[in-house]
Amino acid sequence: MQKNFLIVGGSHGIGYELVRQLAADGHRVTVLSRTPGNLHELAGVTHQPFDVLTDPFPVDAAPDTLHGLAYLPGSIQLKSFATMKPEQFREEFDLNCIGAVKCIQGALKALKSTPGSGIVLFSTVAVGTGMPFHASIAAAKGAVEGLTRSLAAELAPAVRINCIAPSLTDTPLAARLLSSDEKREASAARHPLKRVGTAAEIAALAAFLLSENAGWITGQVIHADGGMGRLKV
Repeated sequence: MQKNFLIVGGSHGIGYELVRQLAADGHRVTVLSRTPGNLHELAGVTHQPFDVLTDPFPVDAAPDTLHGLAYLPGSIQLKSFATMKPEQFREEFDLNCIGAVKCIQGALKALKSTPGSGIVLFSTVAVGTGMPFHASIAAAKGAVEGLTRSLAAELAPAVRINCIAPSLTDTPLAARLLSSDEKREASAARHPLKRVGTAAEIAALAAFLLSENAGWITGQVIHADGGMGRLKV
């Protein structure tokens, strides 16, 4: 059955790959993002310009029947805690958490009116595994994990909501952290599976969580991190 999905931040990286996979399965996908990227190459995809930090949620973007929402805007600011200002923590929180709140509230009516609908948010392995220089992003994504569990309880049984917590993934957002063979090899070596994750792998997990095959899964933070968060080898 053809379904309707709303992907916020779907023009690059994991978001684009998720849109591509959903469109390839014959679904209608609306993407909200600042730029369209290569979305014009995908059939069944509509793009609407949207900056989550400055624009009101476009209520007409969500169709009356909405089977799933994924929120993917994120950031990687790896800085010493001693050098960071409170404003930088607030910026991370606004983008990662408040932006998700804005979009969920904007689409909630359509989600609640669609049986079996689901939401996928994104965290990071750094929330559950303490890492230096990750204070601001871990704090913001920790709030996302709390939001996931709270909303899963509040919105059940009408809407499922889950969260994916990846480790470093090969995307444009992580480009400067993987900009040389040496950096890429060092990052791979930190993971028990000895490689960096791909956008396609994380997107496939998100697509599963949005599907009816995950119909009995809600309130979960799922670690797709090459084993980094749970294993010591």
